[in-house]
Amino acid sequence: MSTGLTLVRSMYSEPPHLRLAMGTTSTVKLIAGLSLVIAISGCARGLGGADYSRRDARQAYRVQYGTVVATRAVTIEGEYTNLGTVGGGAVGYSLGRIIGDGDGSRFAGAVGGVAGAVAGRELEQAATTEAGLEITLDMDRGDTLVIVQSSDVDFRAGEQARVLFGGRKEARVLKAL
Repeated sequence: MSTGLTLVRSMYSEPPHLRLAMGTTSTVKLIAGLSLVIAISGCARGLGGADYSRRDARQAYRVQYGTVVATRAVTIEGEYTNLGTVGGGAVGYSLGRIIGDGDGSRFAGAVGGVAGAVAGRELEQAATTEAGLEITLDMDRGDTLVIVQSSDVDFRAGEQARVLFGGRKEARVLKAL
């Protein structure tokens, strides 16, 4: 036996082969939890004028034309879902369980789970926050609209634009054709 194996045996009450298996399980849980949290950033729905969800495809939109009066850079807040909270909690719990032995390990897991849930929630919110654009338009039919969307298309004052109105009280601004 190597010195490291003897050290592991003296530090923990479990046999070395069981401790190795438990550590591997914790590592797998940790990697799975981190993967879940990282995947959150890919779940954010696009909020730009050119972003369409599957549900938006093959839908009829009313089109109106107008002139861009002004634009202003804004921040579109990210969203909180259970994915970030639960994923962060699982990662925090797994990391906490690695610390200590017996009751201490369970307590550290509980504390780690709560801290991980809070951190996962905030990480999800930060990952889904995006730069936006507030666009003020004078519509050809006389009214004025302000629409906020992702800043995927740049607009300038005086530029002609078209506004697509969807059936769910949503609108998007695109360059005039």
